[in-house]
Amino acid sequence: MLSHVEKNYSPGAVVINDLQQTVSSQQVLFCCHRLIHHLLEAGVKSVGLCATNSIDWILVDLACQHEDILILPIPTFFTPKQISHALMSCQLDAVITDDLGCLSSLCDIRYEHLGTLAGTDLELVKFPKNLSDPKPNSLPEQGRKNAVPDGTGKITFTSGSTGQPKGVCLHHGQLLQQAEALAQSVNIEAPRHLCLLPLSTLLENVAGNYGPILSGGEIIVPHPESMGFSGSALLEPEQMLSAISSVRPDSLILVPQLLLLIVAAIRKGWQCPQSLKFIAVGGGKVSKELIIESQNLGLPVYEGYGLSECCSVVSLNTPKANSAGSCGLPLSHIELQFEEGEVLVSGNSMLGYANEPDSWNPEFISTGDLGFQDEQGFLHITGRKKNLLISSLGRNISPEWVESELLSGPVLAEVVVVGDDRPYCSALVLPRSDQLSDEELQSWVSLVNAKLPDYARVNQWHRMSASLAERGGLLTENGRPKRENINSAYAEAIDAMYAAEFLSPELVPA
Repeated sequence: MLSHVEKNYSPGAVVINDLQQTVSSQQVLFCCHRLIHHLLEAGVKSVGLCATNSIDWILVDLACQHEDILILPIPTFFTPKQISHALMSCQLDAVITDDLGCLSSLCDIRYEHLGTLAGTDLELVKFPKNLSDPKPNSLPEQGRKNAVPDGTGKITFTSGSTGQPKGVCLHHGQLLQQAEALAQSVNIEAPRHLCLLPLSTLLENVAGNYGPILSGGEIIVPHPESMGFSGSALLEPEQMLSAISSVRPDSLILVPQLLLLIVAAIRKGWQCPQSLKFIAVGGGKVSKELIIESQNLGLPVYEGYGLSECCSVVSLNTPKANSAGSCGLPLSHIELQFEEGEVLVSGNSMLGYANEPDSWNPEFISTGDLGFQDEQGFLHITGRKKNLLISSLGRNISPEWVESELLSGPVLAEVVVVGDDRPYCSALVLPRSDQLSDEELQSWVSLVNAKLPDYARVNQWHRMSASLAERGGLLTENGRPKRENINSAYAEAIDAMYAAEFLSPELVPA
């Protein structure tokens, strides 16, 4: 990617901008080569990156990509348990972080000051080589011997449909091929792209970072707090809207919930900048009505579809080929097949999952999504093969996982978690005793939520007056919930849990 910086920019041209300072192409090359020298001198061939969006995040990523150093971006919304799982799933030499607190509780470490590349104080956390006698809080020896497929350059962890997210292994060349296909499809010369999503998510990393560089553009990456984000929550939407207005970008990447927020703001009088040429929306299902309304309001919104196992984007609508309600045409290097209605993808498949050799070098990816291609070749997703929930924020959630946590104590007899295409999880609950108060139920839900990552927490619940069995037609013969029937039977109660006054501010993308 650094070769493209040299080729596509004049020496003083701005490549990255955090609204406090800019970094020219010359500075990008200097900082990246200095970092490469430091990492090689320290014997680091694989590194985790645990940091918020910044200029330095991009520089570290570009340096590792250039030198073929394995890099694991750690999602900022992961719990300490999930961070620990990610680290123990991969054979890392070190982690680069802007927050030692996120690692110090996980293992006994030694670190050295990496210095400031472009304004952020970074620390290089080096894991000891000999862990045969681990201390109580150190990473166990078996965590150091786990394997990844040959050629792995980047490991991206999904949010995880259960409590144990998987590490998707990709080759650096795959990422470049993906970015080239996206840049060609979007076709904006020297775009100014505003990063709203975490760079630790593959979509923003590839499409919002590599894509603009391939087109000679400018990556605008403000600190999340300056745009109203606090951790995983958008506490001040007005700040994000203000940033969009002042930056006047050419392109954005949104999850469905952020698009809803922008559309609501326009309805109330907010003026979207005329500079916008392309707004990609993905990470969850988007209603056809929302796409059409957005476009009628003047937003250049284009829906896409993808998953990490396919190096992010699989298909995308564009100004030249757009069909509202579809997920667009497959990218030029992607091939689709359908087996019993399930979408199978080949052409840019992952190398496999970290520490799961049986998954390595797949011929194609079974997406678990049901769909079809119409006569024009546009991909339509109609449902999911299994009971996986995908929130409107792009998080994958197994309802059975959350339900089992809520049923693990003496409080609840029945639980059905809902939240597909919604901004958060809600639940239909039946207490074990009619004597339990709503306050006691909420206390139990809060206790369980504290053990779950924010995207899987139950924000609202509805107390059922009778068991599912009593209503009839809501359970299978072996007592499992018929989710489609339950969603229909309790549609009013479910809709009430997602009334406007209950909408969560948490907006963490995939």
